[in-house]
Amino acid sequence: QVQLVESGGDSVQPGGSLRLSCEVSGITLDTLFIEWHRQAPGKQRELVARITSFGRINYGDFVEGRFTISRDSAQNAAYLQMTELRPEDTAVYYCSAHRNGPFKVYWGQGTQVTVSS
Repeated sequence: QVQLVESGGDSVQPGGSLRLSCEVSGITLDTLFIEWHRQAPGKQRELVARITSFGRINYGDFVEGRFTISRDSAQNAAYLQMTELRPEDTAVYYCSAHRNGPFKVYWGQGTQVTVSS
């Protein structure tokens, strides 16, 4: 059974940092591309970052150089390093894994990030 488990969410002050983890089981991560999305109450879900199986990376416009997505084949996990956090970054962050041929997407349960004074 394929499972994705996010961790690392916490409550931090503005300007702080967090490292989110996405642990994948039941499928080899190297054959997939990984995305991080986030959703705040009353707001639309938005793409934070994406990394493909070839290492191509994309970020949402709001990231502005503050976040870094990565993957570790030995650990079968993906990560989102976040710095210079702002109150507007407050949201539930979700990891998803995407497979081509045939297409399939797997979602984690999410981890809460709260940025406040």
